[in-house]
Amino acid sequence: MATSSINSKYKMLSGYEIPTLGFGVYQTSANVAEDVVLHAFKTGYRHVRSSILFAVPELPLTKFGPCAEAIKKSGIPRSEIFLTSKVPPRSMGYEQAKSSINSSFSQTGLDYIDLYLIHAPYGGKEARLGAWRALVEAQQAGQIRSIGVSNYGVHHLDELESYIRQLETEHGEGKGGEISVGQWELHPWLARPDIVEWCQKRGVVAEAYCPIVRNQRAEEPVLQPLVNKYGKTPSQILLRWSLQKGFVPLPKSVTPSRIEENAQLYDFQLMDDEMKSLETGEYAPCAWDPTTSND
Repeated sequence: MATSSINSKYKMLSGYEIPTLGFGVYQTSANVAEDVVLHAFKTGYRHVRSSILFAVPELPLTKFGPCAEAIKKSGIPRSEIFLTSKVPPRSMGYEQAKSSINSSFSQTGLDYIDLYLIHAPYGGKEARLGAWRALVEAQQAGQIRSIGVSNYGVHHLDELESYIRQLETEHGEGKGGEISVGQWELHPWLARPDIVEWCQKRGVVAEAYCPIVRNQRAEEPVLQPLVNKYGKTPSQILLRWSLQKGFVPLPKSVTPSRIEENAQLYDFQLMDDEMKSLETGEYAPCAWDPTTSND
């Protein structure tokens, strides 16, 4: 029997903790985002991958933003909720990233954000390193608790690691920041063993977006014996796989029943041979794949 729960957490290199199951609201319409997040909180989620900095044209952002407004209305202490936001590709570079970070606070009214990531390694080396420096400064100022990256390939990670060492040489130990979290599309058809190994060697937490492959693989033959054995949906099998790989899956849904279903993962555990059966060896993204960028 699985011993973890929706309340389980990992400790990050920053010293803070991150809940091992997240809830994604990226590209969720602003007119439903608040209600969706409130239902996720009611279900037991405490980790939200926020859409604060992603443009949602349907409605203007409120003072607190849809996710921040849900936090405010939930009645749950802010300290119990883990909120993530990102520097979007259009804001790469030091000054642009600083402006983007500051904007997130003016939009939401929050005192701090738990995790801030660089969304993608676009814009060139100077822009990537400048955006990282802006994150480090915001972290040192207490605005952000933990920082990291998203969609970085190993070559981008190596570049950033070298830059962190450079900043520490110039400014002192700990002054370069630490990559606490990396976020990628991760599932059995895109397991990214090279990136995962890089993270594991350094204690970087790997988050998995598109963990249920946008429901495109629900009928895969490899899933059916597990679905039948455990009486679970294909999505639940994939999320359980992600948890047992040590990832932090970020399932997304606007449907209350599926929000609840995606949290019902703790009454079964895949056996070692079943985990191995899901090693497809495929490299098949269902979303974009900036990890291959060489700009």
